[in-house]
Amino acid sequence: MKNNQFAHITTSDSQKITELRSIGYLTPEILAKKTLAKTWRELVIRAFPQALTISSQTEKLASLLADENTDLLTYINQGNFSVTAFYNVALQLLEFLPEIDFNFSNPIEAMEKINLPYITNISTTDTLLSAWHDLLCTHTKNGQLLIDVLAANGFFVKFYGKVTQPLFFNGKALPVFNTDKLIREVVYVESTLDTDKDGKLDLLKVEIIRPSETNTGLKVPALYTASPYNQGTNDEDGDKLMHPMNVPLSHKIPNNTTYDEIAYHSSPSPLPNPRVPAGITKEASETFSREFSYTLNDYFLARGFAAVYAAGIGTMDSGGVRTCGSEDETASTVAIIEWLNGQRRAFTNKTDNIQIEAWWCNNAIAMTGRSYLGTLATAAATTGVAGLKTIISEAAISSWYDYYRDGGLVVAPGGFPGEDADVLALECFSRKKQAGDYLSVKEFFSKHLQKITAEQDRTTGNYNSFWDARNYLKNIKGIKADIVMVHGLNDWNVKPRNVYQLWNSLKELPIKQKLILHQGQHIYVNNFRSLDFTDMMNLWLSYKLYDVPNNAAEVLPDILVQDNLQVETWHSYKDWDSNEPAQNLLLQQHELVPENSELQEGAANFQDHLNEEDFSLYSTNHALWKEHLLQVENSPLKNNRLIFKSALFEEEMLLQGAPEVTVNVSTNKDHGLLSFMLVDYGNKKRFKPVPTTLARKALNLGYHWREDDLTEFTLDKETPWKMISVGHINLQNRTSLWKNDELLPNTFYPVSVKLQPTFYKIPKDHQLGLIIYATDMRMTVRGNEEQSYSIQLAESKLALHLTKKAGSKK
Repeated sequence: MKNNQFAHITTSDSQKITELRSIGYLTPEILAKKTLAKTWRELVIRAFPQALTISSQTEKLASLLADENTDLLTYINQGNFSVTAFYNVALQLLEFLPEIDFNFSNPIEAMEKINLPYITNISTTDTLLSAWHDLLCTHTKNGQLLIDVLAANGFFVKFYGKVTQPLFFNGKALPVFNTDKLIREVVYVESTLDTDKDGKLDLLKVEIIRPSETNTGLKVPALYTASPYNQGTNDEDGDKLMHPMNVPLSHKIPNNTTYDEIAYHSSPSPLPNPRVPAGITKEASETFSREFSYTLNDYFLARGFAAVYAAGIGTMDSGGVRTCGSEDETASTVAIIEWLNGQRRAFTNKTDNIQIEAWWCNNAIAMTGRSYLGTLATAAATTGVAGLKTIISEAAISSWYDYYRDGGLVVAPGGFPGEDADVLALECFSRKKQAGDYLSVKEFFSKHLQKITAEQDRTTGNYNSFWDARNYLKNIKGIKADIVMVHGLNDWNVKPRNVYQLWNSLKELPIKQKLILHQGQHIYVNNFRSLDFTDMMNLWLSYKLYDVPNNAAEVLPDILVQDNLQVETWHSYKDWDSNEPAQNLLLQQHELVPENSELQEGAANFQDHLNEEDFSLYSTNHALWKEHLLQVENSPLKNNRLIFKSALFEEEMLLQGAPEVTVNVSTNKDHGLLSFMLVDYGNKKRFKPVPTTLARKALNLGYHWREDDLTEFTLDKETPWKMISVGHINLQNRTSLWKNDELLPNTFYPVSVKLQPTFYKIPKDHQLGLIIYATDMRMTVRGNEEQSYSIQLAESKLALHLTKKAGSKK
């Protein structure tokens, strides 16, 4: 394994000793020990808080080896101490195995290989304590800080019920709050919405989990997760509403539509009067047993933070209807923040009008969550709402058009062909799960859903007012919260363009922004072994929500990218786009050639029609379709695509940013589409598509608290290729997403398409391949018409940003 820790803060020996004292690790008795061996003995004993008696403690010492032939108890009793023995013991405490992970004769060699911190000269009590502090701040083989392992074994139980403020160590909050006594309560926030038109402002159910110490004066920040899924989903209804994908592409009547004609403008409607409070209380009248939680929030509940969950309008126990990304959903999300920050009312239930405040909150709020959850965090941030200090936005949509459309085409999110905004609205409308409540809104919601279906416009696939209303990039200037973004470079659900555009749009704002790009698909990364993501977020949130002066904004890299060639390796960068000028590779028959090559005139042709048997097969077996599409020799799809391959790369190169393809194309119809796929060709063991579970329930989130699985990307069997990026365009949208261009049959038109952005290392002796085709069986509509396409090669190119520099490795 390789240890990557970006949240460790370098501090002085005196600060380390002060922190060791603050957590009760150091006592006057330990500091009075006259030899390093005896001091070391006491430090090791305290690494086993579960050992409650002297006999148990000595057994723990005897269970460790100081060298190949001497257990630690014997070694220390002989008065011995050495740096080699210290790190032999340290590696065992960090759960590494002798003779497998390290050798007793040279533990430092293993420390360097695994990338663990160490001190070469431990000759004084201060240097010993400094080394021990570093050890507590080091990740174990199983992906957690050693101090968190101690916490899971009960080290901080002595603080339970006695703390009046969080405790911090190396700039990060410690688990000193008793999770057995967490308070769970429900409130109903009154929004400034009436989305179901029932003459009452929509009430929004909120589930809160907070430390019991908040009842005795402690004020804590809130980690708020807005999840439309956490009150249940209507999966069967959503499946029934899925749209057919085996439909032809339509010709669009040419027009000169401008953006101003389709720009969305909010038009507020009159609202009912607010409820009149009948009283005020600090005690909720409703609780709950188990929330639909996020393990990152679970981790922070033991560390002096509250977790807040709300599903928003149109979900079970709340008012209103789902609108799939509209400004009403943003307002619904923001209403919870305004209540947490003391700017909005909530009630104990939906009938008594007894007001309850978030009196336990310190008015500092962060938002967390992935996918739709991270999307709503981004949306909320664009409003500049007071109290929202930061968001941790994972795999989030920044523009809903880029989720359900691409280049004037209906393009499904990966894995969900046929889904659209109306399907998602229905799936998340969990009010339907309560028959009595649903009856009151059934007719209205049916008409509302029909309106979404019409306005999303699957006929043209154009960008219109519906999608403009769901484009958060328009409102970027309103953001005041600092942002941490996390995204998978192989996420074909929420495609990388969403975070790429957000990252670039934020550059001009006076905020701090951080970006983590991993090699996964649509996943969380807080349980990766190779990255201290949870520690990084602890450093960040301690800084943002508790004002801990830990320099998190400077300590954490601006961009972290997981290496796609080396396991458990991450690189830091300052920006996503390269400063290097683009390199053009020109298209020739079957080849991508350098710009200075001698070019031959001519065209390459392909068709988009399949026989009925193959069409039926590929429509349902997308993996086989992709395999045949990429297959160079003897492919059943050889007439349905063009493949252009570069020469072998003479050295490893890094591909950054958004590749751009320019072609001169004609088709035999008055409508058409092009799809592009960028591919790494070459036999190699590559990462498995999903992380491997290394150990079940191995990450303890506190003492007698919840757990998480430990995961990591591991190498799969050798494969001949890897898809890097994709892109699509409707040939009638070659100049604008909202304007229909003319497309005359058998007439050549220049078309440029930016593919999904990437950070990808191309290995030496591999080839870069560009595949041009039409129907994408996984994403686009599938008309299977008798349609052919022609590409003029001499006027077509692929523009790339390739560099030799691969960032700083850690």
